[in-house]
Amino acid sequence: MAILNARNLSLEEVHRIFGYQKEYAESFNALLLLEDLTEVEQQELLQIQEDFDRYLSSGKVSEGQVKFLAIAPLMRLARFYRDPIEIRLEEDIADIKIEDEDTIITGRMDILAVNKAKTSKNKAYFLTLIIEAKNSQIDVLVGLPQLLTYINESLSSQESVWGLVTNGRSYQFVYIQHGNPPVYQILPELNLMERARSVILLQVLKAICLL
Repeated sequence: MAILNARNLSLEEVHRIFGYQKEYAESFNALLLLEDLTEVEQQELLQIQEDFDRYLSSGKVSEGQVKFLAIAPLMRLARFYRDPIEIRLEEDIADIKIEDEDTIITGRMDILAVNKAKTSKNKAYFLTLIIEAKNSQIDVLVGLPQLLTYINESLSSQESVWGLVTNGRSYQFVYIQHGNPPVYQILPELNLMERARSVILLQVLKAICLL
């Protein structure tokens, strides 16, 4: 039996295996209610930008540093650390058996947020957001096949899932819906280092947290 790691799959392979259909969305407004940031939130967001920019200026920011310097403080500011949301790290996915092939896919999710106050169809906690992190020199779309592989597992128990791939600077959100075929929407790319798009980034995270 062949064993594949999700991080080595191409987008074409993921489409073939899971039957995904891709769409593009022009804005977040049809999916989320974005609220204005408070003055305090804007000041904290600016501090996150400044901290991350200092590391960018010195060269490549590692995947671990991206998680610690950008993702973690953004999630705290977006209230992901508050009840009933629970953050889980480095979770192994269940082995995925490819239909009609003697092959299984393995992998590990970087960060996932679950809502312990809401359950999915199989009575598991509701998966709110899956995040795949990359180092600052990797294009975020490189992590999309990996993210879609991880999310596909959850579509059997809930109707939709939000996903995010980031290298600390760029943030690519995708919205995935259960169906035949499953459909994922690629949202406009956001950037922590650009003022206007960083505000939308925090607004989106806050809105997803409240779902």
